[in-house]
Amino acid sequence: MLQPWLNKNDKLASRLILVFSLIVFTAVVVLGRIRLELDLGFDIHVFATANAFINGTVAILLVAALWAVKNRQYALHRNFMIAALLLSVVFLLSYIAHHLLAGETKFGGTGTIKTVYYIILFTHIPLAGLILPFILFTAYRALISEWSAHKKLAKITWPIWFYVAVTGVLVYWLISPYYQ
Repeated sequence: MLQPWLNKNDKLASRLILVFSLIVFTAVVVLGRIRLELDLGFDIHVFATANAFINGTVAILLVAALWAVKNRQYALHRNFMIAALLLSVVFLLSYIAHHLLAGETKFGGTGTIKTVYYIILFTHIPLAGLILPFILFTAYRALISEWSAHKKLAKITWPIWFYVAVTGVLVYWLISPYYQ
């Protein structure tokens, strides 16, 4: 197993994780209601394309990290997970930029595809909003080398994070024809 990167301080970590999670959630909700009318000289939906690429990459990194830990390659697992976390920060910034600049896009499909889209969307959104503190608590347990607690949390966190990453790509793929 790997050595701890942080000294254990559950009280401080819990506060920081909850405050950070609430700030991110609030920022996404509030900034999602604001639209900036700026002409940047390029198609602003490039942010949505980047978001889908980032989500797909995060999904691949999560699978690679799972493979690495199953094969007891703990340093490789850690590196894949750090990469997934860093890309998720980039995703968040790009997501906010896209929604600030593009506003909301209405889905134009009909019939079964519309039903499928809304089922995916209505599961993706709340899970995306709820997963952040779980990701951070799971990472914290790894950073202090509490492996049994990390593993227990990861069994909940990993599948939800993976689902959010994959459905993020699906949402983009389904709605991108309706970007204007």
